[in-house]
Amino acid sequence: MGQDLLLRAEGIEAGLRPATGGAFTHLTDLSGAQPVELLRRAAPGFTNVLDSAGFALVPFCNRVRDGRFSFGGREVRLSPNLPGQKHPLHGQGWRGAWAVADADDAFAELVFDHAPGEWPWAYQARLKVVLEDRGMTVTLSARNLSPETMPCGLGLHPYYPCDSRTVLDAEVQAVWTVDDEIMPVERVAADGRYDLKARRICGAGLDNGYDGWSGEALVTWPDKARALRIASAAPRFQVYAPAEGGLIAAEPVTNANGALNRPQDEWEGLGLRRLQPGETAVMSARFQALSL
Repeated sequence: MGQDLLLRAEGIEAGLRPATGGAFTHLTDLSGAQPVELLRRAAPGFTNVLDSAGFALVPFCNRVRDGRFSFGGREVRLSPNLPGQKHPLHGQGWRGAWAVADADDAFAELVFDHAPGEWPWAYQARLKVVLEDRGMTVTLSARNLSPETMPCGLGLHPYYPCDSRTVLDAEVQAVWTVDDEIMPVERVAADGRYDLKARRICGAGLDNGYDGWSGEALVTWPDKARALRIASAAPRFQVYAPAEGGLIAAEPVTNANGALNRPQDEWEGLGLRRLQPGETAVMSARFQALSL
């Protein structure tokens, strides 16, 4: 399985499991009398990245309808990569093993190398994690190692614990409704059931992408007197809040769900980059612990 990494600085502790999708095992505030989990803590010995505290999305975010899209004169076909879902999602990094490039007490850098296959472009992804100033900064990059242009989107998929009083507060402009297969249908105003302003979010029944995100969001746990501020230059925000509750995902992402299936003249507006050979795409996010 490989060895987990444990990082700690200024009362914050984070864990990584490189061999399982480069996933996070936890992010914990140790500054008070009792530890407070800021990300959903994974069970010891987990082997499924979906049971983790979060993972990277590379080289695209969310779904590709039927696993098919065209680019550069070729038809790309991707196999389903999640049981029960016919539309493959989130790229390859979350389903692969990452290597440790560097690490110390409060820093780690992981590397994922993809050789051409169903995704016909070679690329190298890097995930850098730094703990400082009672927070965690995560930087994700992807470098196109192919001799051809490669489409690319990046994102982070953290899971947070939630209960009936957990609040998510984010400023967004619009939301994409989805069909029964969680594919986008229509871009509408982010109000009513889609509102994210000081929203009690646990069990909200959302699995939607938001456009026009301000770049900041706040998850608050009143009973624990803690909050987590999320800040990123990523232009989109994906929210997963299953009806059964227990957890949420609030994700900084660059590209919209199903973007690879849209006409290519829309790709830039939907957050997809065309990486030239040797070019690198980068995104980062800051997760800041706050005491209430």
